[in-house]
Amino acid sequence: MNDSLQRFLFEGAPVRGEVAHLDATWRAVLERHEYPPVLRVILGELMAAGALLAATLKFEGSTILQLQGNGPVKLIVVECTSEQTLRATAKWDGELDSDATFDALLGANGRFAITLVPGDGKQSYQGIVAIDPSGVAASLEHYMQTSEQLDTRLWLAADDERAAGLLLQKLPAQDEPDEDGWNRATTLAETLTAPELLSLPVRKLLHRLYHQEDLRLFEPRPVSFRCSCSSDRVGAMLRMLGHAEVRSILEERDTVEVTCEFCNREYRYDSVDAELLFAAAHPAQAPATRQ
Repeated sequence: MNDSLQRFLFEGAPVRGEVAHLDATWRAVLERHEYPPVLRVILGELMAAGALLAATLKFEGSTILQLQGNGPVKLIVVECTSEQTLRATAKWDGELDSDATFDALLGANGRFAITLVPGDGKQSYQGIVAIDPSGVAASLEHYMQTSEQLDTRLWLAADDERAAGLLLQKLPAQDEPDEDGWNRATTLAETLTAPELLSLPVRKLLHRLYHQEDLRLFEPRPVSFRCSCSSDRVGAMLRMLGHAEVRSILEERDTVEVTCEFCNREYRYDSVDAELLFAAAHPAQAPATRQ
């Protein structure tokens, strides 16, 4: 499967893993915006990281990963849902140096935030750490160690066609665990190259790394691009602006135009659309009848 998540476990060692391959899912993001090459790599890696992280969480809702800073790259956002759908976007200023480092692009005060948004409407949770200058993988590893006290290692890669990632996590010790299992798993994963991660099917990738290990491989789960924007959500946003503000915009521009930053879809409202929008929010009450 070219767009999938696949879990595996080390039998007899307290280690679990996930492999993410994003092909059409990643290209769907690139088709909607023209990102500079150096930014495409970071965005693709963050998408793969988001898919891997969401796969380890046991809750219904959305996981949002944000890289934010005061450098030329202002914001990178990836949203993953518990249904294994993803979307992503980024904001930047000016020309980006193709040789710029990760921390130079995001600036000295770059922050990495992960927000968990439950699907049942309960309160969201957010954790924030400073970015690691080494990149997306090191930043997420730092977050997991700081916020979750969970040993986690990631290997990420992205090009113009696909994005991919490998995640390893150290589980709580079991009875008579393989004490060297974690070190052995991570040391072998360090030999993985970016081209191998991007191109090898999961079984071949795991055989390349762990052919001497006893692994349990689970069935793959499909991953896809999907944007959650809709006319209803845009309408709700305009109603929050207020009737007077929307009228003011219409007097200047004739139409209110809203473009989704994730999928680039445009929503347009003229004066008639706007009046119907606010009328629907406040339906007229029927006159009282006489007894």
